[in-house]
Amino acid sequence: MAANNLNWRDLMTNDIKTTAEAIEAAALPHREEIHADPDVKAVDVPEQMAQQPVTQKSDAQWAYERLILYIQNFEKQLDSEHEVAMGFTGGDAGVLRIEGMGYFDPDIVTFYGSDTSGIKTQLVQHVSQLNVMFRALPKQGDAEVEPNRIGFRLAEALKK
Repeated sequence: MAANNLNWRDLMTNDIKTTAEAIEAAALPHREEIHADPDVKAVDVPEQMAQQPVTQKSDAQWAYERLILYIQNFEKQLDSEHEVAMGFTGGDAGVLRIEGMGYFDPDIVTFYGSDTSGIKTQLVQHVSQLNVMFRALPKQGDAEVEPNRIGFRLAEALKK
């Protein structure tokens, strides 16, 4: 059974693992990304995320934590004139400027923000339907004000 949960790296190494080591490794988060641009780096999985095995997290918590990493990585690639937003796939609901995010165990993720007209918006989504596209929108307000970087605030909240 443990062999079914191993990732390809475990199978390609010459390290011999005990069953307990293999099960523990399979329960910890793994991440792999490769980009055409070698300067684009993935955000490391924070230690606090790796401390609790994935098998002990609800679907909502695990989706929420990974979304934070993706938002944070997307924001690192933005210039000072843009902020993260998300487009909805599979419908014509438009774009939501992400101003907050949360989850409700066991299986709901929610996004708070505003649409491109500035109208307050909230998306409540079941994790099985989670399918979003991050977009860069020009920042709102004064050109002198720093852009809103929600991903970094969300990541700080994970540390608590």
